[in-house]
Amino acid sequence: MNVAIYCGSQTGKDKIYMEKAKELGEQLAKASIGIVYGGSNVGLMGAVADAALEHNGKVIGIMPEHLQKREIAHLNLTEIHFVDSMHVRKKKMIDLSNAFIALPGGCGTLDEYFEVFTWAQIGLHSNPVILYNINGFYDAIIAHFEKMFDEGFIRPEQRDILQIATKPEEILSILKKK
Repeated sequence: MNVAIYCGSQTGKDKIYMEKAKELGEQLAKASIGIVYGGSNVGLMGAVADAALEHNGKVIGIMPEHLQKREIAHLNLTEIHFVDSMHVRKKKMIDLSNAFIALPGGCGTLDEYFEVFTWAQIGLHSNPVILYNINGFYDAIIAHFEKMFDEGFIRPEQRDILQIATKPEEILSILKKK
């Protein structure tokens, strides 16, 4: 099994984000779950990858060529693929993954998360799509999802697509059901 990890190329202001990114990378490696991510060696992206690699995990990076210098490609991965565009990156990450996890991050993280969530809504995949709500980072988005459900913009039968975890153990439990 491989999971796509969407997260920031920055560390965030609170050290808990780095700690939890490292913890998740370690736990996934120990569970023999491979990671597919953006290919960077900086920020939360680098922390997840390094922690998994330190515990003999499989880590596949997918990086658009135009980001190689800006995000600093991680060259010690199990595999790294350089692709032509962000669109190709996202598609390749989806194709290589059996589940999707969004850690804290910026607009790119949200773009990737909402795309796989939407694809699940329209039946393009039935894989878990998980918000890793570290330190309440996604509380406002979760509240907005509730508003979308309440106002009828997401069908009631799609409520199960929204999966939220606050600990790696919860993520592993969701993945075991896959």
